[in-house]
Amino acid sequence: MNTPVSTPVADTGRLPALVRDVELTEPLPAIPAYGPDGRRVERAWLLVRRHTEPIGSLLLAVPEAGLTGADLGREIGARWGGPVPTDGSAYLAERAEVLRDAPHITVVVCTRERPRGLARCLDSLLRQDYPRFQVLVVDNAPSSTATRDVVAEAARRGPVRYVVEPRPGLSHARNRAVAVAPGEILAWIDDDETADPYWLAELGRALLAHPEADVVSGAIVPAVLETDAQLWFEEFGGHSKGRGFTPQVFSPATAHLQSPLYPLPPFGTGGNMTFRPGAVERIGGFDPALGAGTVAMGSEDTLALTQVLLTGGTVVYHPAALVRHYHRRDLAGLRQQMVGYGTGLTAAYTSLVLARPGTLLPLARLAPTALRDLRRADGPRLAGIGAGFPRELLGANRRGMIRGPLAYLRARWRDRRWRPTSSTAPEGPPR
Repeated sequence: MNTPVSTPVADTGRLPALVRDVELTEPLPAIPAYGPDGRRVERAWLLVRRHTEPIGSLLLAVPEAGLTGADLGREIGARWGGPVPTDGSAYLAERAEVLRDAPHITVVVCTRERPRGLARCLDSLLRQDYPRFQVLVVDNAPSSTATRDVVAEAARRGPVRYVVEPRPGLSHARNRAVAVAPGEILAWIDDDETADPYWLAELGRALLAHPEADVVSGAIVPAVLETDAQLWFEEFGGHSKGRGFTPQVFSPATAHLQSPLYPLPPFGTGGNMTFRPGAVERIGGFDPALGAGTVAMGSEDTLALTQVLLTGGTVVYHPAALVRHYHRRDLAGLRQQMVGYGTGLTAAYTSLVLARPGTLLPLARLAPTALRDLRRADGPRLAGIGAGFPRELLGANRRGMIRGPLAYLRARWRDRRWRPTSSTAPEGPPR
């Protein structure tokens, strides 16, 4: 929730990566060596799709002459071991079937004083190819009417609701949404993201295909890679964390293949997760001492997904339910994010152990593997980073891990002592 929405791109004469979709059933596009603004394009990050279904991504160096469609074809063939079959019309037919019997979905956007990003997110939601949905915007501890004004404009174009949660913190905002939309399927998207046009249709597909699923998560890909910091974040794993584009089911039956406790989070992330009615309530809601807006900084989503699995639930990863994230644009912002990821991770473990002391022993057994992964060049933490990746960011992440347990305890103490202030904006319908 705290990512800056938009800052000017430094005029360095270079574009770290151009982000493009490539549809295999259409002529492959050329990738120019220079962007519309004259900057030299160094790489191309390509989302490869077949009949709109995302099947993988590629990061290619762009030579001085650019890349032709034939070049892309060769690179795609090399990545997939030969020509990729383009038959897949059944995929579109299945989506059309889903749309005829679509479950109603409430999309939740929790936000705090970020009107430009929120407006962009709502625009993408109101363009969804889906017949039965509404959008619920939770305005968290507002200090102005900026969010209400954005929601009022969007509500003139589609089914958008507005509610205030006066207590600061993302978990409080999430819990507010659960309280005001009981019995609803809740699909979460962040205000620094936009939804792919087929996002809700693919969530509907996964929910119908997996009636056992308590949660459906989807892929999060970069919206732009205009700065080095944005590319570094993607190298570190971005929001995909190595999940790729292969659907997966996590449940007690798969716990011997992937522990619910480590590595985290292979199951999904809060910017693209959908809970069936009752699933959040069964785990006791989102921990208010975790998440953006607290000193613990994050991981309320990680803990929630872990709790779903530990209580016998099922999480389905359906990568075709796709959203795009606007990464932090500068090194300072990325450094803060890396601290936050580390802090939130160990804070979430602290919360888990306090609530479920029985998890302490299995966590202790997993600790040696986790410590090795901190330094293994081919491990899940370091495998994707390049030679130019600032190593100070890894140190920032480790410092966050060290401070996480104490940060969690401080966050719990602060939450219990919270009192409303006169600056908290009153709740009411958008104008």
